[in-house]
Amino acid sequence: MPLRARLAQLTRRRQGESAADDSADRGILSEHDRKRGGVRVSMSTVHVILFVGLVVAGLGPLLWLAKAAITPTQDTLTQPFALWPNGMDWENLSAAWNDIHIDRYFFNTLVVAAGSWFFQVFIATTAGYGLSVLRPKYAPILNALVLATLFIPAVVLLVPLYLTILHPPVIGVSMLNTYWAVWLPAAANAFNILLMKRFFDSLPREVFEAARTDGAGPLRVFWSIVLPMSKPIIGVVSVFAVIAAWKDFLWPLLVLPDPAVQPLSVRLPAVQSQTELDVFLAALAISTLIPVVLFLVFQRLFLRGAGLGGAVKG
Repeated sequence: MPLRARLAQLTRRRQGESAADDSADRGILSEHDRKRGGVRVSMSTVHVILFVGLVVAGLGPLLWLAKAAITPTQDTLTQPFALWPNGMDWENLSAAWNDIHIDRYFFNTLVVAAGSWFFQVFIATTAGYGLSVLRPKYAPILNALVLATLFIPAVVLLVPLYLTILHPPVIGVSMLNTYWAVWLPAAANAFNILLMKRFFDSLPREVFEAARTDGAGPLRVFWSIVLPMSKPIIGVVSVFAVIAAWKDFLWPLLVLPDPAVQPLSVRLPAVQSQTELDVFLAALAISTLIPVVLFLVFQRLFLRGAGLGGAVKG
């Protein structure tokens, strides 16, 4: 190709790339309009208003609960938005922890959340691995059946699921008042299985073929290759599992009637009528602390796995 023609081709390519970049960055306002003083001031004002609105809507209830946790009852009732008109009452936290026995129910909640997390991640990863990587002949049928369960309302399954927990078909021993009654139903989560399968579908098949060529079996591929590459989606499923177990109320209320094994989500409404408002709000503040900390810890994995497709490149 002559030099002049090659230069012309490179010029056209660069112009095309520049036009594509301009079209990608183009918005409602042009670059010329953005430089105008009135437009710039109005856009900045709109951004500030939106930012303040999002902060108030997202953090406002949590901040108010944190304030009310150390505010006397009378001040909360008369001046709910005032910042401690008669001082702070730090005794609310100790009373909520000791008198309501938040520590005991807090431990029960941790056990419920940890068990639900383990079984949900275990079932989701193994089932997703089987449907996406192993791919048996009947995998499309299983995938369709798992997908069909998403269209069944959860309230319809309460009675048969409760009867199954009351009279298990194999062991024949009731699982009421045991954490197995919460862990095992939580493990059968079709949404997590399909989420994990979709992520596994995006993993490069060449890696699996190379591992099989080197003599790695299905368990070796799953443990040494699939799981290390699936940290983002495991983080997402972990957040979903723990938050769902932490806030679940109806099912633990049905299968854990003994107060000694009930989590915070069940015990706090039960003791509300017998507790002072300031102490009860302090107990609510303590119960919301762990989910907030959990999200802050896993937010990087959560945001990385939110796309479900960009974890593997090349």
